Amino acid sequence: MNSFFNDDSRSNLAEFTVSELSGSIKRTIETAFDHVRVRGEISGYRGPHSSGHAYFSLKDDKSRIDAVIWKGSFSKLKYRPEEGMEVIATGRITTFPGSSKYQIVIEQMEPAGAGALMALIEERKRKLGAEGLFDAARKKPLPFMPKVIGVVTSPTGAVIRDILHRISDRFPVHVVVWPVKVQGEGSGEEVANAINGFNALGPGDDVPRPDVLIVARGGGSLEDLWSFNDEIVVRAAAASEIPLISAVGHETDWTLIDYAADVRAPTPTGAAEMAVPVKAELVAQVANLAARHSGAFARQMDQRRQNLRALARALPSLDQLLALPRRRFDEAATALGRSLELNTMAKRRSFERVASALRPDMLVRRIQERRQTVAERSALAERIIERMIDRLRTRIGRADAALTAVPARLKGHTDRGRDRLSSLMLRADSAIGNELRAQRAALTGHERMLQSLSYKNVLMRGYAVIRDGEDRPVSRAAALSAGDAISIEFADGRVAAITGERDGTPPAPPSPGPAQAKPASASRAARKTEPPSGQGSLF
Repeated sequence: MNSFFNDDSRSNLAEFTVSELSGSIKRTIETAFDHVRVRGEISGYRGPHSSGHAYFSLKDDKSRIDAVIWKGSFSKLKYRPEEGMEVIATGRITTFPGSSKYQIVIEQMEPAGAGALMALIEERKRKLGAEGLFDAARKKPLPFMPKVIGVVTSPTGAVIRDILHRISDRFPVHVVVWPVKVQGEGSGEEVANAINGFNALGPGDDVPRPDVLIVARGGGSLEDLWSFNDEIVVRAAAASEIPLISAVGHETDWTLIDYAADVRAPTPTGAAEMAVPVKAELVAQVANLAARHSGAFARQMDQRRQNLRALARALPSLDQLLALPRRRFDEAATALGRSLELNTMAKRRSFERVASALRPDMLVRRIQERRQTVAERSALAERIIERMIDRLRTRIGRADAALTAVPARLKGHTDRGRDRLSSLMLRADSAIGNELRAQRAALTGHERMLQSLSYKNVLMRGYAVIRDGEDRPVSRAAALSAGDAISIEFADGRVAAITGERDGTPPAPPSPGPAQAKPASASRAARKTEPPSGQGSLF
């Protein structure tokens, strides 16, 4: 009996398939938890998948739940997930029947309070600082007087107006604004792209390359300024070759870009003041320096003038300088006459001493010595000449003996030269004949071409050449007037003529009748038989 009732109770339970049970659980969970907020720590995050979806887990000290962010929701997140970040995720719970698991599909996500954001900032600051992005050695000095200033900020806020107004008041320069979003999704990428875009400009681009950059934004909460804590923005600021001024928020607001920038300004207006000097102060400083320079120059000239006057007073006068030379000149002029007399007397005594030593017997002896020397040298020369004559006679004898054998050798050389000369003459005659035939053929060809191109061939066909009084060919009737002397050249000679009145009507064509046709030979014969009258006719 008991077993019977037990069998009936088992048979009254509803039976489900595994898929039906999984589907029922899925509908129950998704209906009960269609919109939940879960607080937990991100674990196992490795970045978005190649499909664009992100898979990770949320955990606390006791439990763990799988999480997924679809591609469409991931691109709309204000804060990107990071490993170890404590967040508050908003989404819905769903199950995965294939493995009997449940997970949360996250639609929105934000850090769990300001403490979590600060912890994230500190962690990111330690990471980037360890890479050396915040080192003071990387900082670049700002240019004293930039020509172009690049500003990365929102084009519609009050920040850009404050910067432009402050720059125009202090020192007007060219300002290039790169408009970006300073808050919300994608603002960090736009700021980083603007910094990299300014650095990519070159000298030949349409937009001038800035000398200094200002990244500016107005004040706001930590969440509003979060874009300037993005790692991509910090790395772009640290890698900028152009000096960069960070002006994000108020003086008490700090973001990571402030550590990577070359200079941190408390406010956007302060950044404009750091970027350019005050023009009025520079003008006043230049004027002060110019006045000091003029005063120093005037004082130096006065001091030099006084020194020159003191030196001039210490110099002796012209009379004092010339007194000693003048005295020496007077003494020399006085002693000159006496010195000439003494010199003349000394020369006279010397001449008398030399003249007293000259006697006739000495002259005769010297002449004899010279004659003897000449006679000895003459005898020596005669002996030398005789020896040379003997040598010449010996050589002449030898030459006579050698000349007896010369005719035979000369005859052999002459015969061989005559044969060679005959051969060369034959070759020369042949070469000259060939060259003459070639030149004659070329000359014949040139003459034939000249005859074909000559205008006299045209004259042979009945045409004539009209020349004016200066023997220049006339091709137009307008070039002649009535009474001009002309010459008409035919194939067999020239005829002089005088032009008559010009008729504007074209000449009538010749009649083909036999009475008017006259052979050219007959006309030439008629002209030959006409008595010379000294003046021809045009008709």
